Amino acid sequence: MKLKQIVNSLLETDLYKFSMGQAIYHQFSDYKTTWTFKCRNTDVHFTDEMVQEIKEQIQAYCGLRFTEEELEYLHNIRWLKGSYVDFLRLWEPRYLDFEITTDAECGLAIETRGTWLNTSMYEIPVLAIVNEVYFRMAHDYDKLMDSFREHLNAKVRGLIDGTYELGAFSEFGLRRRLSGEAQALAIATLKKHVGEYENSFFVGTSNVYLAKQQNVTPVGTMAHEWIMCVGQGNHKHNPAYSNWYALDAWVKEYGVLNGTALTDAITTDCFLMDFQLTYATLFSGVRHDSGDPFVWGDKMIAHYKELGIDPMTKTLLFSDSLDFKRATEIYRYFKGKAKTAFGIGTFIANDTDVPALNIVMKTTACNGMDVAKISDVAGKGMCKNPDYEKYLMRCINWRMEHEKVNSLRV
Repeated sequence: MKLKQIVNSLLETDLYKFSMGQAIYHQFSDYKTTWTFKCRNTDVHFTDEMVQEIKEQIQAYCGLRFTEEELEYLHNIRWLKGSYVDFLRLWEPRYLDFEITTDAECGLAIETRGTWLNTSMYEIPVLAIVNEVYFRMAHDYDKLMDSFREHLNAKVRGLIDGTYELGAFSEFGLRRRLSGEAQALAIATLKKHVGEYENSFFVGTSNVYLAKQQNVTPVGTMAHEWIMCVGQGNHKHNPAYSNWYALDAWVKEYGVLNGTALTDAITTDCFLMDFQLTYATLFSGVRHDSGDPFVWGDKMIAHYKELGIDPMTKTLLFSDSLDFKRATEIYRYFKGKAKTAFGIGTFIANDTDVPALNIVMKTTACNGMDVAKISDVAGKGMCKNPDYEKYLMRCINWRMEHEKVNSLRV
């Protein structure tokens, strides 16, 4: 490797990978998935030298193992069970699960195939590696860090003087961070000034490794892969009921713990067909990740009220491409209507004078069949098979048009 090792601990992933991992281990350990990398920036190209560095960094990541200290940290998270922690003691990444080539328009193609238990864990470290390799090798990294510090300090000043009002907010930037150094600096800086903020409360980070290192709270519950694979991986399921299958399996695993439901895997309107009294009561809140946040929030508040639930007892978590200005607008709009929280990623972890990468790694198959996400806005999905995507949309539309829902259904 030409660079220092980028990912140095198996804890260096987002917390929801352990949330989902435990439920996968206990309920879906035989599921197999394919994940596909995509760079959405049309002006970005990965050189052969970068691709080779990425390969070697991923090989180094695959040599990591959990330490007993790290396992003890995980075991102390209230909703993680000893059986899963014991599994992690034996778990190791497999480089044989990876296929990394230059066969893509951007110069970098990555696919992983294997058990869902394995491939789910690769997404976040791979994206962190790709990001850091690119920015260190394509740009003057020291200049990027200088601008990163300037922007970070300006954010802190805005929090202190009340320009920004965020209520509760967390750092969600691992997958698209400038570097491990930059993300660690951002968390340390936000934590250092936490008592000085005007109407803002820094809660923690999704990065479990840095949460442990800096003694802040690790944050996160579920991602789209959970709804997609649980709902579409069993070929006997009608995929328009993906949310019901996913919510049911989550409650089976966690009961009332660890409960923030993601709404937009197959549209929020379809989600609400299944998010009736039992689930709306059990889950502590819902997460927004696509579409107009104000329309979505009003819709969720109206839904809670229709079910006889006080929206002020539930949290609306916003996490879709936020900056502090946008989050402030959302916070002020919903203040007094419902509890709000914000997961803010790239704006905290990769805000420099150079535009951030827009890279993703998505589940594209489960148990030998295509899977798809139908978000509340076009362009966020990554299905390889347009025919399957059309089929899923037909299933959703038929259900929405023909099924009547009793608003008090449990």
